[in-house]
Amino acid sequence: MTLSHDISGSGPTLVLVHGIVHRRQAWDSLLDQLTPYRRVVTVDLPGHGESVLPELGPDVMGQLIDDVSEFVKEVTPAGERAHVAGNSLGGWIALSLAARGDVASATALSPAGFFVNHLDQVRAINTFRALRGTAKLMGDGLPRALRYKLIRYPALAAFFAHPSHVGYAAALADCRSLVSNELVDLGLEMDFVLPPIVDPTVPVTVAWGRRDLILPVYQAQRVKKPFPQAKLMVLPGLGHVPMTDAPELISSILLAGSEPFGSRAKSVSAAG
Repeated sequence: MTLSHDISGSGPTLVLVHGIVHRRQAWDSLLDQLTPYRRVVTVDLPGHGESVLPELGPDVMGQLIDDVSEFVKEVTPAGERAHVAGNSLGGWIALSLAARGDVASATALSPAGFFVNHLDQVRAINTFRALRGTAKLMGDGLPRALRYKLIRYPALAAFFAHPSHVGYAAALADCRSLVSNELVDLGLEMDFVLPPIVDPTVPVTVAWGRRDLILPVYQAQRVKKPFPQAKLMVLPGLGHVPMTDAPELISSILLAGSEPFGSRAKSVSAAG
């Protein structure tokens, strides 16, 4: 399945998968630090950015995972296994690909799917719906309203611990995506069940922003059950989309997480 994407840099292939209602530009602040060492592929998920939403079957999550798996194979040079990293929904997809043994490694930033119960999932989806409702109420006045920092910064605070890092154009694009995205309404129907673990040796790194207001950090304690090999870190002062909050730190985590096996002893400091 061909999805809208960009490829830059050289080295081992690292595919970056954004979260729900986001787009591939979510990773732009990391590219200068990643591309000297990795062949970086940023992709729009189906129904996001410039990628068309196909007709969905009953297993929405399984279909998304299959679509991304097929895409990863398409963009990876012959004889190579790609590394994958993702944020939020993209983090869950990355971990699912690791569970299936489809990738060389997976790094997940505040991944979706580790809800403590159904009410926790309802809370997360209702947060998106509330934010979308607010954006819809602004209607045609949304572009003008977001020009004011007193409006823009609070509007972004659920996603970013440092909303001042998000420029006007990016904020407008993100809010418009929030309004138009069709997958949000399917969020309560998505079945967050990992595929059977095929290869438990696939390296897994999970990093969670301590100030995540969408998927709170208490969910991180559930990661080790399916992935006992996971390197788990909590990132002080960072929110749900940490690559915007702290590009240098997140770049270092992605580079360490996608190191060739055998050279992964390099430690990554999560202080910040």
